[in-house]
Amino acid sequence: MTPDDDAKADLRTYLQEGRDVLVFKLDGLPEYDARRPLTPTGTNLLGLLKHLAYVEMGYFGPVFGRRVPEVEAWMAEEGEPNSDMWATEEESRADVLALYRRAWALTDATVAELPLDAGGRVPWWSRPEVTLHRVLVHVIAETHRHAGHADIVRELVDSSVGNQGVGDNLPERDADWWRDYRGNLEDVAHRAGR
Repeated sequence: MTPDDDAKADLRTYLQEGRDVLVFKLDGLPEYDARRPLTPTGTNLLGLLKHLAYVEMGYFGPVFGRRVPEVEAWMAEEGEPNSDMWATEEESRADVLALYRRAWALTDATVAELPLDAGGRVPWWSRPEVTLHRVLVHVIAETHRHAGHADIVRELVDSSVGNQGVGDNLPERDADWWRDYRGNLEDVAHRAGR
């Protein structure tokens, strides 16, 4: 295994961890809760997955000279504004998950086939000439950023928290403890805000 292969394996592991968290956040949710907007800008769980599918397809397809018909209209900014951030009534959860997994396959193939110093071009960036390494780091950061959004949105839906399992990244406390803890934080915020 070359140093390039070791680095790719590490980067792919971090990307897949973020992907898995996003998919996990949909587990057990009824359709309404998977789609409903919970922020003033409409952030919703299924929309985050759809958005990241197009992000991966856009960055690991056309940026490296690979044609991806599914992403061409999105990249040309045709259609309804922000259409990648929500699923239409006609798009099922299974459709969006399948789109996301097709994006994974494209990304994984691009990463496997090209060296990390392979050149690409991101026309919407101020410095458009990039390497595969730079794009991979960028997409990992974006994936984890949106995984954080998904954490918050899912907690707003049903108080469920965790990375790969419910509550796996928080101390084990009962509902009364969390209520008291939140109340204490509220009190501190009021006192500090005076």
